Amino acid sequence: MEYAVEMHGIVKIYRETGLHANDGVSLVLNKGEILCLVGENGAGKTTLMKVLYGLEHLDAGSISIMGKEESISSPLVANRLGIGMVHQHFMLVDDFTVAQNVTLGTEPRYGGIIYDLKKAEKEVAALIEEHHFSVKASNKVGSLTIGQKQQVEILKMLYRDIDILILDEPTAVLTEQEIEALFVTLRTLVTYGTSLILITHKLHEIKAISDRIAIMRQGKMVGDFATDSIDEKEISRLMMGQSISLTIDKVEYTQEKMPVLQFEDVSVVRKNQEHPLLNAVSFSALSGEILGFAGVGGNGLGELESVLSGMLPISTGRVVHKGLDITSLSTHALRQRGLAYVPADRLHVGSALEADVAENMIVAARSKFCRNGILQQKRIEQHTANLLKIYAIKGTPRMPIGTLSGGNIQKVILAREIEQYRDYIVFSEPTWGLDVASSRFVYDQMTQLKSSGAAVILISSNLDEVLAASDRVIVFYRGSIVAMLEGDELNKVSKEEMGAYMLGLKRQEAFHG
Repeated sequence: MEYAVEMHGIVKIYRETGLHANDGVSLVLNKGEILCLVGENGAGKTTLMKVLYGLEHLDAGSISIMGKEESISSPLVANRLGIGMVHQHFMLVDDFTVAQNVTLGTEPRYGGIIYDLKKAEKEVAALIEEHHFSVKASNKVGSLTIGQKQQVEILKMLYRDIDILILDEPTAVLTEQEIEALFVTLRTLVTYGTSLILITHKLHEIKAISDRIAIMRQGKMVGDFATDSIDEKEISRLMMGQSISLTIDKVEYTQEKMPVLQFEDVSVVRKNQEHPLLNAVSFSALSGEILGFAGVGGNGLGELESVLSGMLPISTGRVVHKGLDITSLSTHALRQRGLAYVPADRLHVGSALEADVAENMIVAARSKFCRNGILQQKRIEQHTANLLKIYAIKGTPRMPIGTLSGGNIQKVILAREIEQYRDYIVFSEPTWGLDVASSRFVYDQMTQLKSSGAAVILISSNLDEVLAASDRVIVFYRGSIVAMLEGDELNKVSKEEMGAYMLGLKRQEAFHG
């Protein structure tokens, strides 16, 4: 078997923390195969791929591409060697067309000076047709679904003649139909000779798409296995050092459920938009329940999150909290009233990456730690150390939060927001990119909040998560509610049927019109 990539004894140390993110890691990728790279958050898998892509520089070890040892000092060098990477958070310009995004940085030009847009569109259109993608070269990227944006990211790599493609959590926010379409695309790429590495935490998808599985734990390679030689339980055990179940027990809240937060015909309208961002949305979030919201990206979930957090003003309708109209309250005023909020973007909205853990932990409660206008640093450190212990967060109060793993950053945000919460809490994409153990921790926290009488609002494009965790599920399409499921109807609905609601192919009778 010919190797596309050989990585031997890779060491990557972050000097500021002394963390050995990669500790003598070796990995091979065979030509024309799909390799899944798995491990818990902080295991070192993304760091290893950043080293391969030139985003991080190794401290020891060697990398060979197609049998030749190479020094990969930047993504540009990686691209020249035929290596591409599609990141978990897309790097696209919404106001540009598909063709403009795909050719960005490598634009065809008249006489080497003037951008030849027609040629770019022609070349990208040919690439789209060859791979049977569902976008047009002239489409504005801002109008595309999440699944289509992912196609654009893959097109960017194909346009650059990539032979080795790395995808970081590629199915994190896709519907069941979009996941299957992506897998068809990936299998097709393999037939063209592309070699693929997928970073993922979804065990059933690992079994469905990969030829081999490489498992990392605590910066080291545990081993690699032919996919058909290992089951999901053993993969989980090797990743975590123990077997962890993601089954969520829906314990019934025994007290009377009362409305905590209500949306009454809430609409958000913007100029030059064909459809309202939110269109006459009405619902009640009740105490002692988890109310789930499902939908494809670009269909209102982001706007719902922004309205709930006070970051987006509404055009018509009103939002009511325990009988009080809070429609016009600022984010700060909502926080003072007890809003607890775990945002989808934990890196830019949920945390200040340059600040330390302690500063991030008290951001919503600084006044509690002030005396005569001066922050009481000892009290802050004691408070933070206590929460680090309670929430099993791997870190110290004075570490920059940006040096923590994704799972530990999410735990810091959870600890802070649960301390802040009074009667309702918003979770948006709470396990996006998290490993099994971190996801289990998040679900346990949500269940405990529900049991204590909280109204838990879960916004997620992860169907497995929404169906497993929620007592009721509301489905969005183009900013409108198209289905509301609970009880037996929720227990019996298939992921394919949910996908049909999310793609606008199906709508409940109550929500026609």
